[in-house]
Parts: sequence; structure tokens; C-alpha cells
Amino acid sequence: MFFAPTVRARSYSPRAFDRSFERFFNDAFAAAPAQRGLQFEQDEKSWTLSLDVPGLSREDLSIGIEGAVVRIESKAEAKRQFKAAYELPLEVDASASEAKLENGVLTLKLAKKVPVSNVAQLTIN
Repeated sequence: MFFAPTVRARSYSPRAFDRSFERFFNDAFAAAPAQRGLQFEQDEKSWTLSLDVPGLSREDLSIGIEGAVVRIESKAEAKRQFKAAYELPLEVDASASEAKLENGVLTLKLAKKVPVSNVAQLTIN
């Protein structure tokens, strides 16, 4: 048997076609499903997380906050299943946070918990 190396000629396969195929493949398959339709913004006091959850209602979703981790998942009886978790750099203040679902877009405004300093001052004798 004889094997000959294949050399790609410019006239056979243009480089632009290869790049467009790679771009299509990366956009369609490489991103995790939970990352598609995700927008993240931050200011001094809070994070704003917006994600697409089409076909789900308020009653179908459950949002849990534990320290710096936010878990969003659909209930078992929902028409469509969704599950995602996001870890933020600081803890989230659940009492000052809010969630809104409008036209298939879930928007979470997560308040940053201000770290409490446990430093005790000692007097010098």
C-alpha cells in the first residue's frame, strides 16, 4: 500500500471557508447550554444576571442562594428542564436581592454582601 501526504491547495479549500466553519462550530456546539443567552453586569453594590429561560414560568423555577453560589433550576414537573449554577467572587445578600421573569428572560439583581471586619482593637499599656 502507498500513502501520499495530502497538500491542501488554495484553489481547493479556501481558508475563509475553514474559518467560517470553525466559527459556526464554536458558536453552535462549544458553548455550554447554560452559557447561551447569559448577560452579566456589575456595579459597586450588586451584580445583574440576565439569562434566557423560554417556556418556563415563575412557578416552574427555583432560585437558591448559598454564600457566593446562585443555583437556578426548574422543578421536576416543568415542561422544560433547566439547571445552572454560578459562583460569584463575594457572598450574596439574599434579603436585598430580587428576581424578575419577563418574556422568557430571568433577571436577577444580586446584592453584594459587605464583608464585616472582625478586627478587635487592643490598647497599649
